[in-house]
Amino acid sequence: MAKQIWKAGNMVYPVPAVMVSLMDKDGKANIITVAWTGTVCSDPPMAYISVRKERYSHPILMETGEFVINLTTERLAKITDFCGVRSGRDVDKFKEMNLTKGKSSKIAAPLIQESPVNIECKVKQVIELGSHDMFLAEVVAVQVDEKYMNSNGRFDLNAAGLMAYSHGEYLALGKKLGTFGYSVRKKNKK
Repeated sequence: MAKQIWKAGNMVYPVPAVMVSLMDKDGKANIITVAWTGTVCSDPPMAYISVRKERYSHPILMETGEFVINLTTERLAKITDFCGVRSGRDVDKFKEMNLTKGKSSKIAAPLIQESPVNIECKVKQVIELGSHDMFLAEVVAVQVDEKYMNSNGRFDLNAAGLMAYSHGEYLALGKKLGTFGYSVRKKNKK
């Protein structure tokens, strides 16, 4: 198998494409699309987003130290893209995309009601990395859409039609290949 050597770069794909909602001190809400996000710790629950310094939302994040990670779905794909290519300097993305501002339970930043999961975050540390600053945050609350609760009372997030971002493309997540631990689980003997 032949391989090419490329210059160093990030090729960890796919990644989640999320909409991050925030609000400045004057009460103006904005949405920024972020693909560089993820979990960093489970106890305490912590997540991060990485944002370019020149983005409209960067100073808002620095000022308020709060944001909501809103998971996205196939139904929200076009809206997610719009919120990533239009600036909050020029357009009210909630209004333009007919999104509903929901009330967060622990922070001032609004959540996106149409998202199946809203992760409320408070920034604990900003790490300057070069082209992006990483906002390392504690997860202070999570809200989930009740319509994804199954008959056993379990949250079925995969029924929401989640999407991912890979090398410039939005992708629907595919079929289930297994469950955690399936590779070592003992088979039932008959």
